[in-house]
Amino acid sequence: MAVNTAINYRLPQVEQLLQYPSLQTYILALSRPVVTDIIRSQFALIRQSERFQVQGVEGVDVLAVVIKACEVLQGKRQVRVINATGIAVHTNLGRSPIATALWDSAREVNTGYSNLELELATGKRGGRNGLLPTLVNAWLGAEDCVIVNNNAASLYLILHALAAGKEVIVSRGEQIQIGGGFRIPDILALSGCKLVEVGTTNITTSDDYINALTDNTAMVLMVHQSNFSIQGFTESPDIQDVAKRLPEHVQLVVDQGSGLSSEQYANSETSLSRYLHMGADLVCFSGDKILGGPQAGIIAGRQDLTQVLLKNPMMRAFRAGRIVLALLEELLVKKLNQEPSGEGVAQHTLLRCRHTRILADRLTVKWSPYAEVVSMEMQVGGGSIPSETYACFGLALSLPGKAQQHLDAFRVMPTPIIAYLHADRLMLNLATLLDDDLPRLEAQIEHYLQRFLSIG
Repeated sequence: MAVNTAINYRLPQVEQLLQYPSLQTYILALSRPVVTDIIRSQFALIRQSERFQVQGVEGVDVLAVVIKACEVLQGKRQVRVINATGIAVHTNLGRSPIATALWDSAREVNTGYSNLELELATGKRGGRNGLLPTLVNAWLGAEDCVIVNNNAASLYLILHALAAGKEVIVSRGEQIQIGGGFRIPDILALSGCKLVEVGTTNITTSDDYINALTDNTAMVLMVHQSNFSIQGFTESPDIQDVAKRLPEHVQLVVDQGSGLSSEQYANSETSLSRYLHMGADLVCFSGDKILGGPQAGIIAGRQDLTQVLLKNPMMRAFRAGRIVLALLEELLVKKLNQEPSGEGVAQHTLLRCRHTRILADRLTVKWSPYAEVVSMEMQVGGGSIPSETYACFGLALSLPGKAQQHLDAFRVMPTPIIAYLHADRLMLNLATLLDDDLPRLEAQIEHYLQRFLSIG
């Protein structure tokens, strides 16, 4: 068959397309080499398309195709979002935001060289933890601490360093799985420990632990039920009783997870200092949950045990970096001084709950007839305090068209608004808005209503 030579099959040159003003934003966001690769890959797909075969370049909006591919890739980049979910420590949204004052106070030490592993007094190499053991002692009463890159690493390091090849006793009700497929039995097996199950799903007693002890037992491990709760006919052991009855060669370790310490809003939870006071040898928890710091695993307790952890070969793989350590130092100083930036996001969110009705009323008037004030509940989230909720208010938006369409549109705004659906309405929980989120939220929703719903 003869080829129609009148059809233009020549795509623009890559370099020519890179000069278009509409691609400059994506070059800044993704880099010139990445946008160049996108252009080339889209050109390859265009050449294979049936429309191009029939109509050539005239049948394809080349620039629009490239821009769409750039938009898709840019959507994978980390950006600031507005949390309107009602979950304060939201794992999918980065858990705890770092307070601006805290971030600013750690800026100087992290934008220059630091004494990360240098003893300034002697000029010799020193440890990485700096002031943190002293701060953790003042905070929790723990003898020492170890900082790793997350709490899963904390638990693995403890098991590997203190119980490899030996038995670890765990209640059946605490053999949990958390997000990402992290299972307690699997981590025990990977660390070289033998799992010994005691009790039942809903009832485990002190005697269950004591009766399971053997000469090969290295540890009793108690694990926080981070993302669920068991209610009804239940019984948990007296931790202090277990600690007193354990022989000297068996360590009591508590994976507390949430980092709850002096906070007063979680009546169902046991604090870190309380666990240590009751006889736990080590507690481990996350730095980016209730504490409100960067992602980190913090192990606190007996100094003789923390020194064993620090000498374990896996410690180098798990240790935290300078940014995390500097932020934790600043955070704990501010927390001990009872400064607002030393409080976690959950504490700030609970205080904000009191004012959500006033805000909801104002926005409802502003966005009438599409908005309605509704009672809502706020959760701490992030694997913390699963059984408690806190009353607050928010908005239900009833907009023309499908609610899912509006939910999707909110998620691709310049500052994405992360909301949720209920009863075919778009729900905005106002409790989890940060202080500087509100102006962005209002401006974006007003623009959306004016553009798509012709009001204003």
